[in-house]
Amino acid sequence: MPSEPRRAAVLGKPVAHSLSPVLHGAAFEALGLTGWTYERIETAAEDLPAFVDGAGPEWAGFSVTMPGKRAALDHADEVTSRAAAVGAANTLVRTAKGWLADCTDVDGVTGALRAAGGYTPTSGDNTDTAIVLGAGGTAAAAVVGLAALGVRRVRLVVREPARAGETLDAAKRASLDIDVLRWSETDFAALAAEAAVLVNTVPPDAVLPHVAGLAAVAHVLDVIYHPWPTPLAEAVAARGGKLATGLDMLLHQAFGQAEHFTGRPAPRAAMRDALREATGNLLPLPIG
Repeated sequence: MPSEPRRAAVLGKPVAHSLSPVLHGAAFEALGLTGWTYERIETAAEDLPAFVDGAGPEWAGFSVTMPGKRAALDHADEVTSRAAAVGAANTLVRTAKGWLADCTDVDGVTGALRAAGGYTPTSGDNTDTAIVLGAGGTAAAAVVGLAALGVRRVRLVVREPARAGETLDAAKRASLDIDVLRWSETDFAALAAEAAVLVNTVPPDAVLPHVAGLAAVAHVLDVIYHPWPTPLAEAVAARGGKLATGLDMLLHQAFGQAEHFTGRPAPRAAMRDALREATGNLLPLPIG
């Protein structure tokens, strides 16, 4: 029997490149939700509240990408604790109380680092210390995800510390001990020797002069996946290290979204296989 028609979409600007329809279309198909659809809708941050308010009962929820994640958080009727900690939401789901905002980007970080990055904190030197490069929106989710994994200390390296406020606030809300370091004054090799995990959120060219030192970190998440491989990824592979990528993050954050939208366990293998096919089998995308 066909399922009752429901709709979901990714909201952002731009969204033409989004792979979310691949992931959620595969989820709906695997779950037998033949009446469900998922689309891309170009939506600026300032237009998001009105669009969401005008969404009829057929809308199960929305994935939210840049630049609307803060607007989604601010407009929600309910907010999960992790979305509040990050200070942004990538998911809006309809509930009996209105719109619930969540940040499954945290799942993206934790899932990617566990499944692809092989990271599990253990007792010992440096195992609960992480490096985060950059302080954009992804960095805020990264520090909250690292806290969820058991990291206790983060060294945040940025071009201008005065602009790191949102990530710094997120780390503090997650009860992390965080140091903010100026990029131009940082000894990256020495920093890498003091950490067990690295999350890079900045463009490949910025990291290029430091990849030899940074690749010494045992567990690396490089959120850049196009073009691939990045210089950091190549250096980690040459060393035989554990590497997670932005595609791993995209996959793992989509699991929680699919469960929000459908109320059912995410069909992880089907979603993984669809993403691998859509990206030319670029990466293995382990799901644990």
